[in-house]
Amino acid sequence: MSVEPVLQQVYRENRARMLAALIHVLGDFELAEDALQDACALALRKWGDTAPNDPVAWLLTAARNSAIDRLRRARIGREKLAQAGEQSRVVTTMTDMGDDSLLRIGDERLSLIFACCHPALAEDARVALTLQAVAGLTARQIARMFLIGESTLAQRLVRAKRKIRDAGISLEVPADHQLSERLSGVLAVVYLIFTKGYTAVPEQVEQSELCEEAIRLAKLVATLMPDEPEALGLVALLLLQHSRRAARYDPAGDVVLPENQDRARWDRAGITEAVGVLDRALRLGRPGPYTVQATIAALHAQAASADQTDWPGIAGLYAQLLAVDPSPVVALNHAAATAMATTPEEGLALIDGIDGIDRYHLLHAARADLLRRLGRTTEAAAAYRRAHELAGNPADRRFLARRLLELDNREPR
Repeated sequence: MSVEPVLQQVYRENRARMLAALIHVLGDFELAEDALQDACALALRKWGDTAPNDPVAWLLTAARNSAIDRLRRARIGREKLAQAGEQSRVVTTMTDMGDDSLLRIGDERLSLIFACCHPALAEDARVALTLQAVAGLTARQIARMFLIGESTLAQRLVRAKRKIRDAGISLEVPADHQLSERLSGVLAVVYLIFTKGYTAVPEQVEQSELCEEAIRLAKLVATLMPDEPEALGLVALLLLQHSRRAARYDPAGDVVLPENQDRARWDRAGITEAVGVLDRALRLGRPGPYTVQATIAALHAQAASADQTDWPGIAGLYAQLLAVDPSPVVALNHAAATAMATTPEEGLALIDGIDGIDRYHLLHAARADLLRRLGRTTEAAAAYRRAHELAGNPADRRFLARRLLELDNREPR
């Protein structure tokens, strides 16, 4: 019997934990990654028909030995070699490195997030690097989330890792007094981990589990930093978005628009919890982007029906969000909400003024919907085709294809 499935499971479930331990020992991100890959390749050759009793310890020992061999062969990193050689036992946890709050929690994945979000790195590099290390996302997946080219993102990752190595940037878990300066990057990473799971198709179980993991991490951050309103705001936002998970797709796996969802299937306990957390965030003052987004999500979640949604209030909150966190995606959401609060013409005018996200399928989908509502079917069909070309989620592609079919019997205008 092959041990490959066992190795794959061990790697998937413990990758962040093992990588965090190796980075702490070696102080070199790329070396830790390479050594862990070497250990997995060695395991395929050495384990035979049965995995060892403690496969994580085996892989960590093999990775550490591989790293030492790599350093020795290259005749560099004498200090790193000495440091690695002094480790007389396998490091399987990061909870023994100090007395600060983050270390007492003992969560390797959260520790690695804070370690990678070093202020010496540009924030976009911190986020991309941590998504790769913690969530195991590829450069292509991260590039799609950032709406940039894969080669651009790959270069960004390489530069970040080399800067860590060449500048001797410490990847140890920060002390309590250093947590605040890393908070924005940490929250961004956690939100993107959630987004990756939220946008997965229903049958992608592993991807969907990222939502629960992101919520768990967000709650840990809020526990660490209870006086940070944005940490609480992110928890509320994730809970509110996740509350609709059971109603977002039909039994065939097709998209169900929010206005058509069965609200009885929404997680009311999750919504109640989220609103309570949001109230705490708002009482602290200084509402930032996550708190504003959570307030928008709460207005959606608390509406008794789609017709009773407070669209003017939502449009106003998106305008506030544009002021504190301007981006083309926020501008798109503001335009869509404005169209619901006022007229499709006003929303369409705002969408047509957005630059920088032409390859974002939801831009063209939103534009197509407004054109459809205005009866401009030829233009709407062209926009739906463009959205269909760009969409990566099969469920989104099926929805857009249905919209195109619905336009076939309508007269162009």
